[in-house]
Amino acid sequence: MNSEWWKNAVIYQIYPKSFKDSNGDGFGDINGIIEKLPYIKSLGVDAIWLNPLYVSPQVDNGYDIADYRKVDPRFGSNEDLYHLIREAHQLNLKIIMDLVVNGTSDQHQWFKESCKSKDNYFSDFYIWKDAKEDGSEPNNWGSNFSGSAWEWNEQRQQYYLHYYAKEQPDLNWENPRVREAVYDLMRFWKARGVDGWRMDIITSISKNQDFPDNPAKNGEKYVVANQDNGPRMHEFIHDIDREVLSPFKMMSVGEAPASKSIDARQLVDPKREELDMVFTFEHMHIDRKPGGVNGRWDVQPADIIALKNILSDWQNSLRDHGWNALYFENHDRARTPSRWGNDHEYRYESATAFATVLHCLQGTPFVYQGEEIGMTNPDFKLEDYEDVELTTNYHQFVEEQKTLSAADFLKAAHKISRDNARTPMQWNDSVNAGFSEAKPWFKINARYPEINVAKDQESQKSVSNYYRKLIELRHQNLILRDGTYELKFADDPDVFVYERVLGKQKWTVIANLSEKTFDLSDYYTADAKTKVLLSNYQRQGSGLGNAALKPWEALVCENQI
Repeated sequence: MNSEWWKNAVIYQIYPKSFKDSNGDGFGDINGIIEKLPYIKSLGVDAIWLNPLYVSPQVDNGYDIADYRKVDPRFGSNEDLYHLIREAHQLNLKIIMDLVVNGTSDQHQWFKESCKSKDNYFSDFYIWKDAKEDGSEPNNWGSNFSGSAWEWNEQRQQYYLHYYAKEQPDLNWENPRVREAVYDLMRFWKARGVDGWRMDIITSISKNQDFPDNPAKNGEKYVVANQDNGPRMHEFIHDIDREVLSPFKMMSVGEAPASKSIDARQLVDPKREELDMVFTFEHMHIDRKPGGVNGRWDVQPADIIALKNILSDWQNSLRDHGWNALYFENHDRARTPSRWGNDHEYRYESATAFATVLHCLQGTPFVYQGEEIGMTNPDFKLEDYEDVELTTNYHQFVEEQKTLSAADFLKAAHKISRDNARTPMQWNDSVNAGFSEAKPWFKINARYPEINVAKDQESQKSVSNYYRKLIELRHQNLILRDGTYELKFADDPDVFVYERVLGKQKWTVIANLSEKTFDLSDYYTADAKTKVLLSNYQRQGSGLGNAALKPWEALVCENQI
């Protein structure tokens, strides 16, 4: 059950556009990644997940792909990517790439051909429907980027479906030719040495072929709902495993936005031969107001009780039935110290407290670039943002529906916008944070002179050195891979405590996720045999006694049973 390499791994995610520019054009590139491989290796990670590098018009920052087999020239060439894969393998770092096959760019040759007629080879590669008698859309399905999920095409005189931007038409997975084309592109990259796949919104690939209207709760014209877990989803994913993943022993982690733990068991149970892991969104909604009319922009303070219950539910539900993918940050998620922590007075402490909670769970941790140095959200003005989701949602909720003021939208954006994680990597305190000698494609976070890799490495409070210790702890102790999990003090709104047990070993993880101070003995009984394995306040040995649990303090303690 635990022989697979990814169960012992920590995976580092790179957003290439913002990682390191090697040629002075303002865009991160492949050679910049190669330059920083020694740094990545120094963290102790085992693999790198690369966000899309393929040819793309960049409407959705590379997730609108125009050619699956060709590297976008702004990142380099195919030969550069093959070189990166070889160099990474020399360092025993595996490479995971993004598979984005719910839809393509409207500039993909498949779509251009599909537009031409209703009876050519590519005509059914996408989901086309006639207009209603009054010329309106086939149904009320909404796009995640606001408005209708249907776009009229003059050339074909039909509507096509797009769950995201209108420039991202959804593929028709009912068509076996589409499925074969996907298997083929996956085999192409396997032949170049790729070790696994992160599968973008993979649970959306099957659509209800009746195309019914979604229930409109608040009288909306277009409703975003029922985009996941379609009738043939499991069949399609199983076929990917049968055709590519299992034969070539490729790791898979699928993005499953609507999945609860019970759904995930079906996706990741090894007996079902579908996916190795999935990314849930459930725990990332703990700062979203229930029932809000503005979706993710209705922000509330993080509900720590909800976080504990959700993470615990996934730990318990998947144990012996699959494997967890563990994350708090990625290219779609804001910086944790700014979102849920305190990114000024307790930036180091809150960053490391949340890291401790995550990395001591059962599963495979993912570390997003900059997370390991405690990068924060930028304090941007509205015009500084680039993200298509933010701009379209602003138009919908502020300008059209008027359910949110511009000031409240910006306040929410400062907390949860996807762009918060996409600012260029902060390497040092030189011009443009050492990311590029040219003007970067996206604005640099103004805090880079204070927060950067070079400064963090030398700091007494080094977030990256704490990550190194966490990662080493995982690699050297099977209890974090195989041990049981039990949540303690489930109803405490501030302190997250859980136990991991393996044989006669018991570890207790304690994290104060607040600025309050508590009596540690209320949460943990230390004795002469207690050993502090890790502490973000540099506690050592067994000297806990009547200690106070300080703001954002995290401890990993060992007891013998």
